[in-house]
Amino acid sequence: MLPRLDRITPTQSRYLAFMESLKRAGFRGELSPDYATRTVLATDNSIYQVLPQAIVFPRDRQDLQCLTSLAGKPDWSDIVLSPRGGGTGTNGQSLTDGIVVDLSRHMNRILEINSEERWARVEAGVVKDQLNAAVRSRGLFFAPELSTSNRATIGGMINTDASGQGSVMYGKTRNHVLDLVTVLMDGSVLHSHPLSPEDESAALNTNDRTGEIYRKLVDIWDRRREDIQARFPKLNRCLTGYDLAHIRDDDGRLNANSVLCGSEGTLGFIAEARINLEPIPEFQALIVVQYDSFDASLRDARTLMQAQPASIETVDNKVLDMARTDIVWEGVAPFFRTGEGHVAGVNLVEYTAASEQELEDGIARLTRILDASEHTGSRTYSIARGATPVNRIWAMRKRAVGLLGKTAGEARPIAFVEDTVVPPEHLADFIMKFRALLDREQLNYGMFGHVDAGVLHVRPALDLKQAETIERVRRVTEEVVKLVRQYGGLLWGEHGKGFRSEFAPDFFGDLYPELQAVKRAFDPNNQLNPGKIATTSARIPLTRLDEPGLRGQLDRTIPAKSLAHQQDAMNCNGNGACYNYDPDDAMCPSWKGTRDRRHSPKGRASLMREWLRLLGEHDIDSEQLAHQTEADTGLRTAFRKTVNTFHRARGDYDFSNEVFDSMAGCLSCKSCASQCPVQVDVPEFRTRFLQLYYGRYLRPVKDHFIGQLEQMLPWIANPLIRPIYNHLMRLGLIRSLLRRAGMVDSPLLSAPSPVAAARDLDIDLANEKTLSALSDKERARAVIIVQDAFTSYFETDTFSAILKCLKKLGFNVWLLPYHANGKPLHVHGFLQRFRTIADSHTKLLNRFGRFGIPLVGIDPSMTLAYRSEYRKYVNARVPRVSLLQEFLSEHRAFLESRATIFTAGEVSLLGHCSEKTNAMGSMTQWQTVFEALGQKLTIEASGCCGMAGTYGHETRNRETSATIYDLSWRGKVESLGAANIVATGYSCRSQVKRIQQERIRHPMEYLLERVNEGTAT
Repeated sequence: MLPRLDRITPTQSRYLAFMESLKRAGFRGELSPDYATRTVLATDNSIYQVLPQAIVFPRDRQDLQCLTSLAGKPDWSDIVLSPRGGGTGTNGQSLTDGIVVDLSRHMNRILEINSEERWARVEAGVVKDQLNAAVRSRGLFFAPELSTSNRATIGGMINTDASGQGSVMYGKTRNHVLDLVTVLMDGSVLHSHPLSPEDESAALNTNDRTGEIYRKLVDIWDRRREDIQARFPKLNRCLTGYDLAHIRDDDGRLNANSVLCGSEGTLGFIAEARINLEPIPEFQALIVVQYDSFDASLRDARTLMQAQPASIETVDNKVLDMARTDIVWEGVAPFFRTGEGHVAGVNLVEYTAASEQELEDGIARLTRILDASEHTGSRTYSIARGATPVNRIWAMRKRAVGLLGKTAGEARPIAFVEDTVVPPEHLADFIMKFRALLDREQLNYGMFGHVDAGVLHVRPALDLKQAETIERVRRVTEEVVKLVRQYGGLLWGEHGKGFRSEFAPDFFGDLYPELQAVKRAFDPNNQLNPGKIATTSARIPLTRLDEPGLRGQLDRTIPAKSLAHQQDAMNCNGNGACYNYDPDDAMCPSWKGTRDRRHSPKGRASLMREWLRLLGEHDIDSEQLAHQTEADTGLRTAFRKTVNTFHRARGDYDFSNEVFDSMAGCLSCKSCASQCPVQVDVPEFRTRFLQLYYGRYLRPVKDHFIGQLEQMLPWIANPLIRPIYNHLMRLGLIRSLLRRAGMVDSPLLSAPSPVAAARDLDIDLANEKTLSALSDKERARAVIIVQDAFTSYFETDTFSAILKCLKKLGFNVWLLPYHANGKPLHVHGFLQRFRTIADSHTKLLNRFGRFGIPLVGIDPSMTLAYRSEYRKYVNARVPRVSLLQEFLSEHRAFLESRATIFTAGEVSLLGHCSEKTNAMGSMTQWQTVFEALGQKLTIEASGCCGMAGTYGHETRNRETSATIYDLSWRGKVESLGAANIVATGYSCRSQVKRIQQERIRHPMEYLLERVNEGTAT
């Protein structure tokens, strides 16, 4: 029996009543009290897990005013609200047991851009990289940098006063905020900006909440100015959270933005912001300095600062070693020393300039220091010039946070003391003592940071499931607090306070009551994100760091066998890389198409973990359930499934159905399996879940149709059957029945059959006798094509063109007898049948693989299944099946000798998601092939096409599939023109044809068209 969650507690009842009142009050956004959404938003990128009572998604500022006006009434003064943006906080900033107010789903519009005055006005949910993409063509950018820039919202950056690489030059977010529009807890709106003397006088005499706020800020400044200046450290990363030191700016103007920036949603809801933009430097370079000692890199950074760079970042060998295993390494490897000595530390020294001469002067200043003999430790360096290589190296550095979580074993790097800041001149000594502390605790860790600003990032590896872990977290934290005090630093240098706020009174001393006074002025009932930064009264304590719920505490209750059975879901550390806003990035299409966090890898992993935990409460583990499901057959099982399906249709609650809705929206593109820094493989744990889910409920008819289609195709493609099948698929009645069964349509079969098409080209089916008789010379140019169902039977013209092109290139082509691949069975959770198909196919592959002739597949998704899904489920050795470009690029010299038969041309490639994210170098291999043949191939950055196998053919997915297509592919097809595009994926070509009625070619079709028949042999 799977778990049910339909009991409502008194607290939930209270919040449900509030939401009913909110709906009646005219709130127009979504209200989500469902358990799945609450579960997904119960975590961020921290060690905590706090289940909210509900989630609300306001559409605009008016919705925020409606929400706060109601919550501010005496009848609802116990209702707690917490704003949330990208959910990338490392300290539980947006976690609450009240209502999460998610500003990212709808309030993500760029409202105005003023290029002349260099500013933009945005809603709080706009993502930093989204803004920068919008202003890039104007030569501008929003400067504060952070590793999560592709998913962090501007509102979140303001709430944490975020900064990162380059802060010595550009400062923090606060330094770029011009005006804020903040909705207060009585529904009123505070428009804050530096006030002129006249505006200040008017503000102080206003008889409302804003007047009270301004009067309190002036009172604190006037009474405690000297104490504030003495207490607040003079650091580049000045204190975040009610920054009293900047209540008045350098010109003496009163500015409430200084307390709002870094306030973590405890004072009001940032609805809009006007922020300044900086000119994009025209010239840039990055000097990669490598050391045989991490200490040497830290100590040398102070010397390198004399060369006046824009920034200096450092990473240690652990981060570097992890980067070498990541997809990002391919683009940066030439700049790092390999094979010669041990690299224990790296300094990345950046220069930006308005002219080439200015850039070269800066580089020369640095290289004079680097080339001098009197340096600390052994070091080497390389120079990357220009935006492309520099941005690739910074992308590697940005992934460092996530990469630290990519470790084996149960202990995983976690954030709790990872953004300390001390004066830069003390950083090396501070870090040495920090490392000694972690070594005493016998903790593994990696380090990186902003050495120019004195900021260190470190995430010690701990097993959150161990009961004593939280005790170690407190012990280490308290020791680090002492250490930063010793060196005149702060515990919170970059990522805010959140549940680490308990240490604030110690740091602020007798100034802490002034922070409480600020909190009272803004939020008199302590309803906004309470327990963080400051409370409204001395009687109300701050939340202690070990007080909120922990992910590890909940994971500890999951049965060990379930943990092992669904390990792919357990790896998620909450870094949120899957929330990438970029429509031209492959991960994650279902998140981009829905803006619903349940439909993201992180959301799905959260739901799976909770589902396993609830199973454990019923003494069930998922492995046991899988064995039971595979054994269950017969009428009794069918009857039970029928009854359960009836109850589901009637609306009976089962949390499994909420999990299913999330899993069913996954395209199984496998981008998460490689692009997620910790490689959370959603398609794998999704298919295991579907196997178990359909052990309880009846499968839809369309799943059986999809699962059987591969095996049935040779029979359906028979010349006598094929016309009948195609005719039926065109009939309105059949299409209507298909839709009712869950399929919008099904592709039509091509003619002739793939075997007939091959024979027309004098290409035979591979047979062991003939292959064994090949000479060494014949074998050197031989290739065996491994068929896939989709290209062979639904795009036979493309299939034939590929074979013909290979022959024109001079290869001896053989065709492997058709065998179902089984990928659709895996996608839909038919794991028993998939194992059977995969075992059988592996035997066939091994029969022909023993001849040493390359096995090559055509469709990327089906081909890559042999090196991922097959290797997980097949006990025998699975031979390598190469992608076309992998095979061809290995014969570059031979291809160059054949270039004369081609007429030069130029075309753009839109890659398949699975291929470009799971086969490292696959896109550049196509460029290698084209270049060898005298062709120019441009790789276009593109997201998912929205098809992914049969996903786009399924009724429930049709709308999302079209939305995903519109995000990236539609515009590229329209701007480039279908005739100028090639695509490697069958599903991609199919989607373009279905939605835009355009045919785009496979790269090999394009090459075949470039063959000069007068010279071809």
